Amino acid sequence: MKRIGLALLLIIAFVAGAFAMGAWHVVQARRALTDPGTAIDGNRMFAPAPGSLADASSSADDVSSSDQLSDANWPENAPTPEQVIYAQPDLLARETARLKPRTPGKVNLYAIVFAGDGSENVFRNEAEYFDKLFSKRLGADGHVIVLENNPASLTTRPLATWSNLEDALDAVAAKMDLQQDILLVYFTTHGSEDHTLLVDMDPLPLDQIGASDLPGILAEHSFKYKVVIVNACYSGGFIPPLKNPDTLVITAARADRSSFGCGEQSELTWFGHAFLVDALNKTDDFQQAFRLAKTQVAAWEKRDHYQPSDPQVAAGAGIAAQLAQWRRGLTPGAAVPFAPAPAATSAAR
Repeated sequence: MKRIGLALLLIIAFVAGAFAMGAWHVVQARRALTDPGTAIDGNRMFAPAPGSLADASSSADDVSSSDQLSDANWPENAPTPEQVIYAQPDLLARETARLKPRTPGKVNLYAIVFAGDGSENVFRNEAEYFDKLFSKRLGADGHVIVLENNPASLTTRPLATWSNLEDALDAVAAKMDLQQDILLVYFTTHGSEDHTLLVDMDPLPLDQIGASDLPGILAEHSFKYKVVIVNACYSGGFIPPLKNPDTLVITAARADRSSFGCGEQSELTWFGHAFLVDALNKTDDFQQAFRLAKTQVAAWEKRDHYQPSDPQVAAGAGIAAQLAQWRRGLTPGAAVPFAPAPAATSAAR
């Protein structure tokens, strides 16, 4: 009986200790959101930065979906991570308040650009340029929402997150004729071999977006005509789940290939530069722009002896006809020169 009593006491003590340790970890995790230096049992709450996402010899932007990036880029004078999280409804409301009503009597295009990785300016540069290009040249002024992760825009742009993407889709759906107008979503970030897009603004705990997730996100509204452009490594894996007669899908790479041009030395990704700056300043036809961009990227890859990324396209007959009708109602503006967006000026933690 004494042994049974002692065993029972030990079990009770163990369970009590486990509950206490669990509560301590919850407290520490909450502290870590506002103090990235918080440690648990001597270890940082968030993993330190891995090596460069791009191999120095290839400049490819592939990254394992399990990697965590460092919070070293969080500016000292920025709001805390918790404040940034709680500011998202107001930032998104401010962004969506700029949306203009559709122009009656013609096919309208509404766009959302999603710059997922906050550790490199190249993706923010692409998102900001996309906004200017489509607003000034391609008739989408007041029809573009920018979601981006970057230390320089924590107080000016809503974050590129799964939740904000859903809310942005709510906002454009409220303005569009869902059976006539065209939704365009442009993703620019790192991609992994399992076809997952990196969504990161360390130390914020953000959900990643995979190829199997995106159709469900888009299906929350009855958008008939869609253009989805995925500029990331291995992005060809997004084509099978998105492909249908009323959707145009463009990807920067094959399902099993890297794409190039990320990193601190780049102002734009190679595909982003070729498609947005070089091609869409010459034509308003997305499929023609894709062909021009694919040729340009292949020439750069051949020059630098890289394995071809082999960008992909899938165009249904329905979306092709609707894009042609959109172009008939469009008078393109002048070419829009590219200039990198201003970087964060404050010191990093």
